[in-house]
Parts: sequence; C-alpha cells; structure tokens
Amino acid sequence: MIRGKGLGLEVVLSEHDLGRALADLDAHLAEQPEFYRGGSATALFGESVPTLEQLEELTSLLEARGIALRALSGGAEVEQLARSHALDFTIAASQAQLSSSARSLVADFAGARSDIAARRKRGETSVRRPEFREPQLRLVEAITTLYHTGTLRGGQALHHVGNLVVVGDVNPGAEVVATGDVVVFGRLCGVAHAGAQGDESARVYAVHLDAVQLRIATCIAADDEAGQRPAQPEVAFVRDAHIVIVPFDRLDQERLEASN
Repeated sequence: MIRGKGLGLEVVLSEHDLGRALADLDAHLAEQPEFYRGGSATALFGESVPTLEQLEELTSLLEARGIALRALSGGAEVEQLARSHALDFTIAASQAQLSSSARSLVADFAGARSDIAARRKRGETSVRRPEFREPQLRLVEAITTLYHTGTLRGGQALHHVGNLVVVGDVNPGAEVVATGDVVVFGRLCGVAHAGAQGDESARVYAVHLDAVQLRIATCIAADDEAGQRPAQPEVAFVRDAHIVIVPFDRLDQERLEASN
C-alpha cells in the first residue's frame, strides 16, 4: 500500500510476506506508472526485516517509476540496514500502536461473539455497559484521514490511526479498523471498528450498512437486522453505552432528540 505523508510517500510493507508485498507493489505501480514520478518514499517494514536482495528489488522497482527511496522505518535491524545503504531511518507517525484489542481482532471479535451469545442466553443485553472511569488528560496526535480506493476482499484488513475512508465495498471476512471514524462509500459487509483507542464519539458510516459486527470504542454489537433493512446510507454511533444505527438523513433529528 502506498499513501501520501506530508511531502513524501509511505510504502507500507509491515506485517506482510515481503516477497508477495513487493510483487503487489509492483503491480499497483504499473496501474499508474507516472502518478508518483518525482516523489520520494519511506518504506515501513514494522517487525519485518528485508534481505539485501529484497531491499535492492524495492529500490529498483521504485526507481523504475521515478520514485526515490529516501528512508526506512522498522526495528533495530532495519535501522542498521538503512545506515549501511546511506538511507535515513525514521519512525513514521502512522505506525503508532493501536490498542491491544485492535491489534488482535481475530481473537477479540471471536470472544465478543461468544460473550454476546452467553449474555443473550442469560436474558441480558448484548452489550455490557462499560464501567465509569474518571476522565484523564492525555496527549493526542493530530487526526489524519486515510483514503483507500478499491474493494476489500475477505481476509484483508485495513488499519489506520485517524479516520478511514474506503471508496468501495468491504466484503464479508474483511476488517476495517480506525481510531477515528470509519466511512465506506459502498457496501459494508465485514467487520468495522471505529474509535479503536477508546473514542466513543467515533462513528461508522456506510452507503449500505450490512456489517457482520460493529465495534465503537469498547462497545460491541452484532447487527441482527443486517440484510433485512432496505439499502440506504446509514450511520452507527454510541448512545447510552449502546451502538445504534439510524438512516443518515435522520442523523440531525437524533442529535436534536439527544440534546433535549
């Protein structure tokens, strides 16, 4: 994945098989061979460590599209690799850590489904009311927005520190996670998690909201009416410690009722 960052580009290769990631990157660049020409890039490897051959392959395929590899980002071994190739080493802001629950979605959501089933069996509400915590001051980074164009297929996941906009469908089995809002200009059939670092004011918007499961901050809900409601733009948000879904054109009315 390539995304703009400041005056340069970020090439995200972390948590992927590097050989396959480089092949996917080459195919992506081939779709618009002149789009990024003249730019410079930082390669984000995360915990992955490229071989010398993989680093040379990355440099070559970027140069073929007119992109200069300026810096690397990752662990200590990646830093040494950067120094040995006269490249800068940096820690990108977009690599900030999500909450532990957001980074373990498979187990997290599986546990959530089991918890919801057990609570319903006992006749309780699907979503547990969170415990009250004394508000604390904390330093937060400026909110950024990532735009992803294209359909996310089953098994794919997209994470972002900030708001996340998907121009396409999110198919069953796909996951989208953001610390801010999640906006899908298409059909949302997979799993969506907004406010992944605890922001209960975050929302999930979709042209057709048909999600298997929604999560906003610590609130989790399975949409029992998914597939039954008419296709229309909808928004999900937290109200009274519950996730509610309303048509987008009723959002102003909901705000007015909540304030009265």
